[in-house]
Amino acid sequence: MAKRLQDKVCVITGTSDSIGRAAALRFAEEGALVVGCDTNADAGQETVDLVRAAGGQMVSLHPADLTTMADCQKLVDLAIAEHGRIDVLFNNAAMAHFNWIEDITEEEWHRNTREEVDLVFFLTKAAWPHLKRSGGTIVNTASLTGWRVFRTLGGLAHATAKMGIIGMTKQLAMEGREYGMRANSISPGVIETSQTREQLKDKGWADYMIGKTVIGRLGKPVEVANVALFLASDESSFVTGIDIKVDGGMAIW
Repeated sequence: MAKRLQDKVCVITGTSDSIGRAAALRFAEEGALVVGCDTNADAGQETVDLVRAAGGQMVSLHPADLTTMADCQKLVDLAIAEHGRIDVLFNNAAMAHFNWIEDITEEEWHRNTREEVDLVFFLTKAAWPHLKRSGGTIVNTASLTGWRVFRTLGGLAHATAKMGIIGMTKQLAMEGREYGMRANSISPGVIETSQTREQLKDKGWADYMIGKTVIGRLGKPVEVANVALFLASDESSFVTGIDIKVDGGMAIW
């Protein structure tokens, strides 16, 4: 049986840990030629080693600062130099910052925009000509915080940024349609990642958030990666312009 991403060139951002690492491993397992990147060079190389040890193919640009157009272009150039095309762009990387309206500073606000919206736009713009040629697929990571608010979470900037990603995704789906391109987004709920690990040490916060899930537990990075895999593959060939909530049912009550 053919693998779901056999020989597809898949650019995945933020591959040093958590969802990005899980996606690199899962995509490679399904035959993808993975091109990763991260700000953390050591952890980024660890992911490359893990993928190759499992029999997969992966190269990576690290360290890489995707909040600059220059590094976004370097990542695209790496994919083209190695494989000559880009079939899938999974804009996974982001850094969330949390604060309340009365406390957030102008710098915090702009930092959130840079690290959650700008990097998606910059890399997508750099990759766009190649995605047009391949009739490629874009998968963007949004967040359930854009759809739901939580009394324990000062998510003003984060929610604003991630709903921006959802809007951007719909626009990309429309603009790419004539080239056979698709674009979709994923809104994870509370996932056990490097970014949530510290928050989960707060029992009150953790109990509240887990209590909001129907399934009654936190999500795992691979569970988000599996949805990204579906959206990247031809199995979702009639799916475009949508956002899929991967949240253990948090959004239904």
